[in-house]
Amino acid sequence: MWKLKIAGDGEWVSSGNGNVGRQEWVFNPTAGTPEEKAAVEKARREFKNNRFNAKQSADLLMRMQLTKENPIEEILEAVKLKESEEITEEAISTTLRRASHY
Repeated sequence: MWKLKIAGDGEWVSSGNGNVGRQEWVFNPTAGTPEEKAAVEKARREFKNNRFNAKQSADLLMRMQLTKENPIEEILEAVKLKESEEITEEAISTTLRRASHY
């Protein structure tokens, strides 16, 4: 299964800044369950067939991997304030966490 490796040190690559900004896809044939492998193959085929029209952010392989590695535990409710209400630190904190998860 393919995995995106970001800014890692490798045996063949050396860098003064720890390869910051470097990305490479690494293949591991024994990784993943059969369901994950099927989903990855489907995403690869779709990306390959549409690669000249798709935007970079449409890379489902990357999104699937990062979602698996960084799951979102909770979905916070939106903070609704009326004009007369005072803005609290908690409301700001919740809004910022919702924005970063988005």
